[in-house]
Amino acid sequence: MTQGEELTGMVLLAAPSGDYDRRLILLTKERGKITVFARGARKPTSSFLAVTSPFCFGRFSVFAGRTAYTLVNAEISDYFSPLKEDYVGACYGFFFLEFASYYGRENLDAGEMLNLLYVSLKALVSKQFPNPLVRLVYETRLMVINGEYPQDTADDPALSQTARYALRFMITVPLRSLYSFTLSDEVLGELVRVQNGIRKRYTDSHFKSLDILEAMTD
Repeated sequence: MTQGEELTGMVLLAAPSGDYDRRLILLTKERGKITVFARGARKPTSSFLAVTSPFCFGRFSVFAGRTAYTLVNAEISDYFSPLKEDYVGACYGFFFLEFASYYGRENLDAGEMLNLLYVSLKALVSKQFPNPLVRLVYETRLMVINGEYPQDTADDPALSQTARYALRFMITVPLRSLYSFTLSDEVLGELVRVQNGIRKRYTDSHFKSLDILEAMTD
């Protein structure tokens, strides 16, 4: 293995591997989406037990192998624990993770994607904004970051003026100010219908977490 690395990231997926290990998918600022094996993480006495779950955000020390990384240490700064007590909020969160995984690529800078995921999960936890609004903002901006959002949507005359203004805001505002507005139910519904169409048109994946989320919220 090569020299160890310190990466800032979030656990998108954690799955059993072998008798006691966990296979993690991390979205990292420095290396994009990577696969990391946490040896012995499923043992009750393992120091990795609590730091290798979805939503864990922090610093991960890893060694790079030929096809994957091995976890050496993790310092978690946010577990997003309130989502564990909010089943509906967790369903939204898991969709956010899966959508980030869809766009994540190895060895590409994912700093902006990671920051968006972080502030969006914070918005879910805060309860200051309706969950459907947080989802709308997150989906829209993630597709913008990855160059798959049709920019002329914000100029569509079929949309209300308020909807067009909101879209321009979501597309262009700095991330630190992204969650600083609310919408009427009417305008939110208008933009959700637009975004659902765009996601279906420009993505080629079936999102299992979205099936669960929509079953819960319908």
